[in-house]
Amino acid sequence: MKVQSSYICLNDMRFYAYHGVLPQERRVGGWYTVTLRVGFNVEKAMSSDSIHDTLDYATLYELVKTEMAVPSALIEHVAGRIASAIEQAVPQAASIDMTLTKSNPPMGADCWGASVEIHLINDKTQH
Repeated sequence: MKVQSSYICLNDMRFYAYHGVLPQERRVGGWYTVTLRVGFNVEKAMSSDSIHDTLDYATLYELVKTEMAVPSALIEHVAGRIASAIEQAVPQAASIDMTLTKSNPPMGADCWGASVEIHLINDKTQH
């Protein structure tokens, strides 16, 4: 069998960060959740059992953590920065799927969170 597609995933990473349009959000902060799925060919790692043949998920986590620590008004901006950091660090990544959720957003509604979801394709890796 041949691998048709493969992904490295980090699910429900939690961060306390200082994003928001309102000044109080930037001062007090709040909880955010990031779920990430990066298209990456793991076929070689399946047989080699070597970290050098795959995408180290600890590296991905550090990229997300670094960008979550930089305050922004919009979670869309944060998601864009995370995607750019991954693209720079892992140019062979075929795609990035990400959901960034702001828990308990200050909008007067009873909801668990508000999210931005993005799906990016690396056109340089497509044949």
